[in-house]
Amino acid sequence: MVASAPRLEDPPGAAFLLAALGAHAAARFTERIAALDLTPAQTGLLRAIAADPGQSQQTMAQLLGTPPSRLVGLVDSVADRGLVERRRNPGDRRLHALYLTEDGEALMERISTVGREHDEAILRSLDAGDQARLRALLLRVAEDQGLTPGVHPGFRHL
Repeated sequence: MVASAPRLEDPPGAAFLLAALGAHAAARFTERIAALDLTPAQTGLLRAIAADPGQSQQTMAQLLGTPPSRLVGLVDSVADRGLVERRRNPGDRRLHALYLTEDGEALMERISTVGREHDEAILRSLDAGDQARLRALLLRVAEDQGLTPGVHPGFRHL
């Protein structure tokens, strides 16, 4: 017997729903940060630098899962705006350590606010308990899939 094709009225699978909601959430977040004149990649880089300042560009590229040559252009884009500065790494003068500038730190506060507002808007149909359970379940699935916590897998395709 040949299996029938799924019908639109059939309930969608969880993976489909995750993909659809992920695409929707990513598009809405891109719109929100565009108001700050940022791209998702720039936002992710600023967030990673803020979380662990002083890392080398090479270490940051490894963390984000992107080739170092591509990270250089991304760092340039935020450094040219005065948001990030490269400092010689005291432990290895061949490497540059990345730090947010004062302007970069101020922008991170705005990004954090936008992120919280975005999260609230996407999850507004769930109460606080449901939101906590959803986060816990998604963290478990992400860990099982080998995703780096806090790093969008899109960096691999920059």
